[in-house]
Amino acid sequence: MEIMGASLRICVDDLDTAIPFYERLAGASALRFERGGVQVAAVGSFLVMSGPESELEVLRKVTATIAVKDVEEAHRLLTELGAHVVAGPVSTPAGRNLLAVHPDGSIFEYVDQTG
Repeated sequence: MEIMGASLRICVDDLDTAIPFYERLAGASALRFERGGVQVAAVGSFLVMSGPESELEVLRKVTATIAVKDVEEAHRLLTELGAHVVAGPVSTPAGRNLLAVHPDGSIFEYVDQTG
């Protein structure tokens, strides 16, 4: 499995207030989208999220988002290594993703951009 990079996940109360800080910090413009009632801004290596506390509570449990070349390949390897895939692979506005619980209990999102 080829890992292309990782994004740090940050939950904030006010996305519109937080975006300018992260745009300046990352030197990049925010790509905004909505998923499941949560507003998301992808800014460089940051995923800044805001929404209902019930949704953010779940999102805070995910350690990081890992960009991979192919989510299907990640699914096969993760399963082979003893990880438990709890959701996906599914299509999202930004590509495909899955959520996996590693054998140590940490939770990661894996994403690709092959749609």
